[in-house]
Amino acid sequence: MNKKSTVAFLGLGVMGGPMAGHLAKAGHRVLVFNRSQAKADRWRADHSDQAVAVMESPAAAARQADLVIACVGNDDDLREVTIGAQGAFSTMRQGCVFMDHTTASVQLARVLGETAKRQGLAFLDAPVSGGQAGAEQGRLTVMVGGPKEAFEQAQPVALAYARAFTHVGAQGAGQLAKMVNQICVAGVLQGLAEGLRFGMRAGLDMPLVLDVLRQGAAQSWQMDHRGSTMVRDEFDFGFAVDLMRKDLGLCLDEAARIGAELPGTAMIDQFYAELQQMDGHRWDTSSLIKRLA
Repeated sequence: MNKKSTVAFLGLGVMGGPMAGHLAKAGHRVLVFNRSQAKADRWRADHSDQAVAVMESPAAAARQADLVIACVGNDDDLREVTIGAQGAFSTMRQGCVFMDHTTASVQLARVLGETAKRQGLAFLDAPVSGGQAGAEQGRLTVMVGGPKEAFEQAQPVALAYARAFTHVGAQGAGQLAKMVNQICVAGVLQGLAEGLRFGMRAGLDMPLVLDVLRQGAAQSWQMDHRGSTMVRDEFDFGFAVDLMRKDLGLCLDEAARIGAELPGTAMIDQFYAELQQMDGHRWDTSSLIKRLA
């Protein structure tokens, strides 16, 4: 793929908006679609000095694109922007690649992969890790499943917003790798919540203790970026509880299908359900500590 490409970007949420912005700043022509016209117009205004345009549908955006990228909410949203009535698959040119950054089901990734192949297209399931901050900083980690040739086509463009862009296997492998990521993140956050709440109840100087722990075996990304805010009871940023429940639901469904045991993940999923009942739908996932208060 040419160094500077025409890219269709579908979905301008907290992740997609910054990612599309990095593409525009890198010099690509970016054609965006978002269900909320107001959000699309704000994004265009923020990038008025770059080669960008707002399109009326995924099909319209994809018609001119060398690469189509999506970052939407869930399986239903992904179906709509790919194979829906105004979906991108209806207008993409032969040999074009559709790269999906949505955290979605393995089954849908495989269905879309087969559908794309029949139409002379390629589909990559490429969920991301790094959260809103990673998107804004252009430092996302992308785990990619699908045809290797399509991966190589998309890689130069994706590096505008990714620090790591790795092919992890056949169609669906990207979504499976993201499930591993979310299972591990949930477990780390629960352990961190319990440890910090224990220290607070014991009367320790927790900012000092966190400084010490960051030098030892307990250190983690979550501790570095969320430990201090957890102690301060701040949860108005980052990855939301509702989104984590969606992701853990995908993990639990896939585990049931393949016969894998996830007892800890199932328990933490119910802890997040309790946070939802506390009106914590939009709290950051580190809010697990609040239910221990």
